[in-house]
Amino acid sequence: MGIQDIIEGKKQWRAHMARVRALPPDYQIVYKEIQRYLFKVGPVDLVDGPLLPGIVDFFEEGVAAGKGVLELIGNDVAAFSDELIKDSRTYADIYQESISGKSGTTEK
Repeated sequence: MGIQDIIEGKKQWRAHMARVRALPPDYQIVYKEIQRYLFKVGPVDLVDGPLLPGIVDFFEEGVAAGKGVLELIGNDVAAFSDELIKDSRTYADIYQESISGKSGTTEK
């Protein structure tokens, strides 16, 4: 990864976070909770993948439709997040494999 890649990545992240800050406060709170949860157990390709921008797209559509954030995701942020990553290889999977002595070749 070159310096230009790092700079471009930072620009993209800042633009992404500007979109998050443009959301209503309740959406921002829920987004940050989802983000915190996914950074702990989320998919290995979380930062480079389409998941986080997709969540912002979903939230922007909800705002445009006049819905509250809990109408969109339900009351359980973790369950919503788990559903998003159910078919993805996660850091939690890698950790479980490392403590159980299994190789990392199995897919979820």
